[in-house]
Amino acid sequence: MSERTSIADLSAYCRELGRRARDASRSLATVSGEVKNRWLLSAAESLLAKSAAILKANQQDLARAGEYGLNAAQIDRLKLTPPRLEAAALGLRQVAALPDPVGRVLEGSVRPNGLKIRKLGVPLGVLFFLYESRPNVTVDAGGLAAKSGNALILRGGKEALHSNTALVDVLQSALKECRLPVDSVQLVTSTNREMVGELLKLKEFIDLVIPRGGESLIRRVAEEATMPVLKHYRGNCHVYVHRAADLDMAERIIINAKCQRPGVCNAMESLLVDAEIAPAFLPRIGQALREKDVEIRGCAQTRQFVPWATPASVEDYDAEYLELILSAKVVNGLEEAIVHINRHGSQHTDAIVTNDINAAQRFTEAVDSAAVMVNASTRFHDGFEFGLGAEIGISTDKFHARGPCGLQELTTYKYVVIGKGQIRDG
Repeated sequence: MSERTSIADLSAYCRELGRRARDASRSLATVSGEVKNRWLLSAAESLLAKSAAILKANQQDLARAGEYGLNAAQIDRLKLTPPRLEAAALGLRQVAALPDPVGRVLEGSVRPNGLKIRKLGVPLGVLFFLYESRPNVTVDAGGLAAKSGNALILRGGKEALHSNTALVDVLQSALKECRLPVDSVQLVTSTNREMVGELLKLKEFIDLVIPRGGESLIRRVAEEATMPVLKHYRGNCHVYVHRAADLDMAERIIINAKCQRPGVCNAMESLLVDAEIAPAFLPRIGQALREKDVEIRGCAQTRQFVPWATPASVEDYDAEYLELILSAKVVNGLEEAIVHINRHGSQHTDAIVTNDINAAQRFTEAVDSAAVMVNASTRFHDGFEFGLGAEIGISTDKFHARGPCGLQELTTYKYVVIGKGQIRDG
């Protein structure tokens, strides 16, 4: 579709996407778990069999990364490799191995009048998923949506168009092979920004929109959507090194949380160090981070022990950098750390390193985040690592889902009532 397509034509095209997705969702909602699993396993096999073509398409996107102004972290998110394709295929297999969430009995009771009440898991219907870079997420989203009985409309960023097209071709071919509706997974191939706005109007076709990308994208979706939005704005994740921490453990966790993949939402962005151990720990961790080319923006006390650190602003303590930069602050104990995290964090992932069980318990109770870690890297806040098979995103909302959004989070429920002719009096 041309960038100059009229709004009327865009609207008609989007309505057709929505209508086809709605029709597919109604068929998919009644498909057996066995058939959905067959599709997942077929798609996983095809993903590896066609890996050369997928990687070639990805190279086309990577070749234009400079044109789109992508930084190193964004290029890393865009890049597909054989191990990443193998991980995506493994994710599909793991989703296939999970129980079917559709039709599961959540609750049941028999009323005094003999009515049998059952609360059953059912699909949401049609999902509209917007995301930037990360073409591997295309596979995760497709697998989770289909297994949970939902049709999916995908709208990736222009920087990943060739990769996403190749991946959706694989998913749709497997759908066709398994005699499932091909429109169960659709990709918007137009990069026209107006199309997003048109799709966000289609509440009669789309049941939930899930934006996954930069804060500006998510805010736009939240403001314009006429249907519910599942979102997280920022991933400002903290690691707090308590005075009773094992310092060797703390160093390993910090280096992993910050440096393994700095461009992802569960990477550490803020380091808090207890004042009691700051003289011993900050010079050590500062040197280790410097060797990894990490820029530290710290408070005055931090800069006493890490002289090469630059001054931190209030904005730094609120920031999601998504690159090799972190904010650092010395805090006077556990309670100050909790206050700082709850004030500046994004309710995504926050960790404490400590051997004090009481401090750990207080931290997990008081920090208001979707995931709270004790003596573990923030990088573990992930659907795959949590055993969900994959995730379509990590939600910092409190309704209707929080944390990694897998199969259970892509369903809702309905009540089924079975009677024997009962009628209501009064």
